[in-house]
Amino acid sequence: MTFTIRLQNDDRVFTAREDETVLEAALRSGLVLPYGCRNGSCGSCKGKLLGGEIVYRDDSVTGITPEERRAGYALFCQALPRSDLLIETRRMNIEGFPPIHRLPCRVDSLEKCSDSILRLFLKLPSTERLLFLPGQHIDVLLANGERRSYSLANAPHVRDHLELHVRHYPGGHFSEYAFTSLKEKNLLRIEGPLGTFTLREDSSRPLIMVAGGTGFAPIKSIIEHILYRKLGREVYLYWGARTVRDLYLHDLARQWAADHSHIRYIPVLSEQKPEEKWDGRSGLVHAAVLEDFPDLGGHEVYTCGPPPMVHAVRDTFVQHGLSADFIYSDSFESARGV
Repeated sequence: MTFTIRLQNDDRVFTAREDETVLEAALRSGLVLPYGCRNGSCGSCKGKLLGGEIVYRDDSVTGITPEERRAGYALFCQALPRSDLLIETRRMNIEGFPPIHRLPCRVDSLEKCSDSILRLFLKLPSTERLLFLPGQHIDVLLANGERRSYSLANAPHVRDHLELHVRHYPGGHFSEYAFTSLKEKNLLRIEGPLGTFTLREDSSRPLIMVAGGTGFAPIKSIIEHILYRKLGREVYLYWGARTVRDLYLHDLARQWAADHSHIRYIPVLSEQKPEEKWDGRSGLVHAAVLEDFPDLGGHEVYTCGPPPMVHAVRDTFVQHGLSADFIYSDSFESARGV
C-alpha cells in the first residue's frame, strides 16, 4: 500500500510505502528534508503533522518531547505513514547537496588518539571521489547488513583521504573491530554523503560551535572549510569532554585559535581527574556557553555530540533569545557510532 504525502505551501507531492518513513520516501523521490541521525535522537527532522496518521518505527525516540507530540510535531525519520499525510517542514535546496553513492575504500592509516578514540583515514579508488558538504557523514556498511554512521572530519577540499573519528564501545560491531582487528589496506564499503548538518554559507552571523566527545569531528570539518574559504566569520568553539584525554585534538583546536583572531576555543571538562592539571572551564558545555552569551540573539549555533547535550542546547538556547531556526544539530555518539 502507498500513501500520498503533501508539503504545506509547496507544490511537491511524493508517495511513501507503508514500510518506509516519510524521510526515506522523500529522499527516494529526490526531495531533501532536514535530517541528521536517522534514528530519532537528534530532532533535526522534526516537523508538523497537519493531517493524517503515522506510527513510529521505533517508539523509544528521544528527539521529541511529549509536549511536542501533543502540539502536532513528528520525527519524520521514524514516522511510518498510515494514511495520506499533510506535513510542514523546512525544505532544503537539493541542488546544493551532492548525490549519495556506495563506494569501496581502503584503510590508509590509523592513529590512536587515546585509549578510546581512533582517527581512521580512508582512501578511495583513484577513479572515485566523494563530493560532500562540511559537516555531513557517511555510513560504513558492515558484512552482516548493518551500518554505522560516522561524521567526516576532513574538509571537502581535502581530496586524498576521508577522516573518521571512532570512539571505542566495548562489544560495538564496528568500533570493537576497528580497535582490535582493522589494519592498513583493509577494505571497507561506505555510503554517503548523508545528513543536512552543514554550514549555511549564505549567513554572516557569528557562529557558536558546541561539540561533545567525537561530535568534534563534523565541527572540525566545518571550521577547516571556513579557514580554507577565508570566510572570516567569528567562530566560538566550545568542546565538552569528561577529562583532558578526551580532548583528543586539543592542540589542533588551540592552534586554530592562536593562528586566527576570529576563532576562539573554549574547552570544558565535566569530570576532570584530581591528578590532571586543568585551569580551564569546568561543568556542562552548554552551560558554559550560556554563561558567556546570556543573550544569543543574532548568533547561529551548530551542535553535535551525545543526545543529552544536543537536547540541552536546543531546549535552553531558545530561552536565551536564539531562534530555533538558527540551531543546527546532529546527535550520534552512543546512538549510532558503535
